[in-house]
Amino acid sequence: MARTVRVSAPRPTRTSGDHDGEGLEQLAAATLAERIRAGKAARKRAPLDSHGAWRPPPDRPDPVALLEGQAKTRVPELVPIRYGRMLVSPFAFYRGAAVIMASDLAKTPNSGFRAQLDGDAHMSNFGGFASAERTLVFDINDFDETLPGPWEWDLKRLTASLEIAGREFGMSNKKRRKVIGATVDEYQSAMHDFARRGHLDVWYAQLDVASVEERWGEQLGGRVRRNLRGAPARAKDNQRALEKLTHRVGGSVRFVSTPPLIHSFDDLVARSQARRLDVEMLGYLRAYGETLSDDRRAILGRFTYSDLARKVVGVGSVGTRTNIALFLGRDDSDPLVLQIKEANESVLEPYAGKSLYRQHGRRVVEGQRLIQASHDILLGWVRGRGIDGAIHDYYVRQLWDWKVSPKPEGMKARDLRVLGKACAWTLARAHARTGDRVAISAYLDGGQGFSDAIHEFARAYADQNERDYRALVDAVAQGRITARTGI
Repeated sequence: MARTVRVSAPRPTRTSGDHDGEGLEQLAAATLAERIRAGKAARKRAPLDSHGAWRPPPDRPDPVALLEGQAKTRVPELVPIRYGRMLVSPFAFYRGAAVIMASDLAKTPNSGFRAQLDGDAHMSNFGGFASAERTLVFDINDFDETLPGPWEWDLKRLTASLEIAGREFGMSNKKRRKVIGATVDEYQSAMHDFARRGHLDVWYAQLDVASVEERWGEQLGGRVRRNLRGAPARAKDNQRALEKLTHRVGGSVRFVSTPPLIHSFDDLVARSQARRLDVEMLGYLRAYGETLSDDRRAILGRFTYSDLARKVVGVGSVGTRTNIALFLGRDDSDPLVLQIKEANESVLEPYAGKSLYRQHGRRVVEGQRLIQASHDILLGWVRGRGIDGAIHDYYVRQLWDWKVSPKPEGMKARDLRVLGKACAWTLARAHARTGDRVAISAYLDGGQGFSDAIHEFARAYADQNERDYRALVDAVAQGRITARTGI
């Protein structure tokens, strides 16, 4: 079936009715002194040491039921793969359990200062990718749950992930405590630094791979230092996607079906429906193009759409409708592979308030643009009909644009400390860009109590995560849910 469709560059328009607010809350017109006083006063409302408390309340929701609730909106045949991936270890479970932790974080103290959150800031959701200037930068790389909310929630999710990973790697309690302490200290130090900077300095701040080595290279082991230096050469890109995910069929470049992880749409639907999807794709691409700036729309317009497939990604994301689209440029050796990923309601919305954006694809994109220092030049959103006949929201980005993911397995404690610091600096920069960094800095300027409290929280929540992981294991053993492992 022919699939060659030229992506046109439509005239720029603004979609009406896709936004019901003015974006992030604007800071009040207050003096520096007033903002500092507000930060200090917040310690009475939420003392720094109060952040260490975690006990499951008597009415805590069943964690497996929360996962089952998410499954209702997902592709049914893929949900068992999600459970299977979460069964690998307590850390793998934690990666997929953002909906559980969101419910728990809502019951913890917070200072009252909000920022744009990542919403799922565990350590594996940070990594390297290409900036628009083609340098390898370190930043947050997953924004499915992004939403304005209490900044503490991101930091607690990060530190708990480090505690859980440290246990999995066999690190002693003393070493794990140093990892958490270094992470929280870096967050505080970075926030104090950002509070002293001007708005543009904060906005332009970023952490590239060279900066990571310059700041913390001496603290890393030799193997990790070598891996860091070689990261640009190992980064996955569109050319790697072409080599790994496609083959030639009858003179055309097409995706290779490797069920259940990658399915060609020819294998998922009848030929008549596949033809309909091809026709509809042109309209969806035009709508997506309207969310790009003119220069980026011009780049997209030079590529020709060639093929579409469904792809399973991640752990927590498994079961969401995620497609990959192949485009070819100058010739068959000039590829562009876009990921078209379903965006649902953020797990934070029941507790932090509804998104201002009616399209969840736009919620993800606008949140990413706010807190990521250099985002994908083809980042956009679209709403379209899936193969189930229902309308879904999606966001679109390049599948791999120099993507590099940290490999925590086998890390020494000193290496995990550096990773924690890099993640903490990145979170502080995100929160400083979108929240009241002066007030947050003043709130944190109260000594060692906050670091100790966050360590206690991370330790207690890691215990909770182990109990929740065991609940999932039991649910599978009892036949309550079905899991497919090894995929």
